[in-house]
Amino acid sequence: MDATRFEFLDKLRADRFFLLAGPCVIEDETSPFHIAETLKTITERLSIPLVFKGSYRKANRSRIDSFTGIGDEKALRVLWKIRQTFDIPVVTDIHAAEEAEIAAEYVDMLQIPAFLCRQTDLLVAAAKTGKTINIKKGQFLSGEAMKFAVEKVQQSGNEKVMLTERGSMFGYQDLVVDYRNIAAMQQFAPVILDVTHSLQQPNQTCGVTGGRPELIGLIAKAGIAAGADGIFMETHPHPENAKSDGANMLRLDLVEPLLQQLVRIKEAIV
Repeated sequence: MDATRFEFLDKLRADRFFLLAGPCVIEDETSPFHIAETLKTITERLSIPLVFKGSYRKANRSRIDSFTGIGDEKALRVLWKIRQTFDIPVVTDIHAAEEAEIAAEYVDMLQIPAFLCRQTDLLVAAAKTGKTINIKKGQFLSGEAMKFAVEKVQQSGNEKVMLTERGSMFGYQDLVVDYRNIAAMQQFAPVILDVTHSLQQPNQTCGVTGGRPELIGLIAKAGIAAGADGIFMETHPHPENAKSDGANMLRLDLVEPLLQQLVRIKEAIV
């Protein structure tokens, strides 16, 4: 796979991976800038290409009273301002075909949520924006089956597509990572490992998704050793206060020591 086709990977070296990281959702108009600045400082120090991640709206929530966002346009403008302020690419999720063109005006990459990875109209609309498309593998699909999601984007005239492994359902309330999926999906596109959502414990009876954040390092190190092209993680200065997915986030001050370990592993296997 020719990484030069991906504009934000121009500086990618063979001994590095790239990083998609940021908060789960844009919670306000100030805290994302602190997270972005911290991540940029760390990744520049370690020579890791960074894409800032933040959902402008959370459409898939357990309960109707769960936080969904600060307003679509307001959140998208925050992402655009981060892009301009820190000169870094940004990525956000879209959930319906009509959102693709709107979000594409503000971001560099459009992300297709795992539950929607088979939605043809969504994939085609995203592809037609010309942006890089990151498709998360459905928790219910094999890595090999993601070939067809990639083909939908490519056959719509867009070769800039990536895939993300984010775990597979293990019973009703847990996920496991099958590292074979990294190799399987690399036949079709660069592969990112989502090291935070892979540790979710969904469908809890309390209506709030749980997680195992103490295992983030384990999952991430195994992913780099298995050859993942990139790492995806959600991070927050205070995950216990995060308005979405706090139970499986990595605390912001733990990002740098983990990335240092991942860099050493990557250098050892190149």
